Amino acid sequence: MPMRMLLNLAVMAIVTYAALLLLLFFAQPRLIYFPETGRDLIATPEQVGLAYEPVEIATADNETLHGWFVPAPAATAAKGTVLFFHGNAGNISQRLYYLAMLAELGYATFIFDYRGYGRSSGSPSESGTYLDAQAAWHYLTETKGIPPARVVLFGESLGGAVAAWLAAREKPGALVLASTFTSVPAMAAKIYPFLPVRLLSRFEYNTLEYLRSVTCPVFVAHSPQDEIVPFEQGRALYQAAPEPKQFLELQGGHNDGFIFMRKPWIKALADFIGENLGAPL
Repeated sequence: MPMRMLLNLAVMAIVTYAALLLLLFFAQPRLIYFPETGRDLIATPEQVGLAYEPVEIATADNETLHGWFVPAPAATAAKGTVLFFHGNAGNISQRLYYLAMLAELGYATFIFDYRGYGRSSGSPSESGTYLDAQAAWHYLTETKGIPPARVVLFGESLGGAVAAWLAAREKPGALVLASTFTSVPAMAAKIYPFLPVRLLSRFEYNTLEYLRSVTCPVFVAHSPQDEIVPFEQGRALYQAAPEPKQFLELQGGHNDGFIFMRKPWIKALADFIGENLGAPL
């Protein structure tokens, strides 16, 4: 093959690679956040037999977040309150199974949509989700007057990173991480091993680092069959977490491990929170 042709091919390869890097750099928000998979609310807690209060809260930068406060069943006093952080796709109406589970365990729950999700205003960003977390925390501890030690932070997938960030800055009663990654750069390195993604990443969501500053009990659940977040990342989070802590090995994929493991998941979670949250005030 003539030298000139080889040179042209090399130049084309370099240009294509550079274009791919630029695309990856600027397209990152679309690769991380998927609010468009479900902006409309498809159901409410009433569909699973739960009373609820619609809630709107303002963030420090004047976005409005929509959520639901679901009291504990009327027949029992709340054992505590769960502040729930959902994953990067859909909205709160697609997490009714969690609300039903937590109500069954005797906990009140506050679940909300990040900015740009569901009925919440704005567009999602890493700093924005942290402001959203702070607004939700203030709603529970200040507006509702719930003692911080009676609040359980519960995060699934991306929500686990947000919950861990908040737990590192506040004093919740416990932290639950379900199918959560160690960091966005670590995830990207698994997906794009041929690209310098750690240098290109505009996002951190460094759950592993946040856990180093967490002082509350931590419960980690992850499945070896998780096709999105590697199982070893869940194990790494568990290793970094402070004592007391517990690891629950789920079964099934990223989005259905809860379904496959419902009974053992509920029992393990109930026992852990019950033992570490203490008696209601």
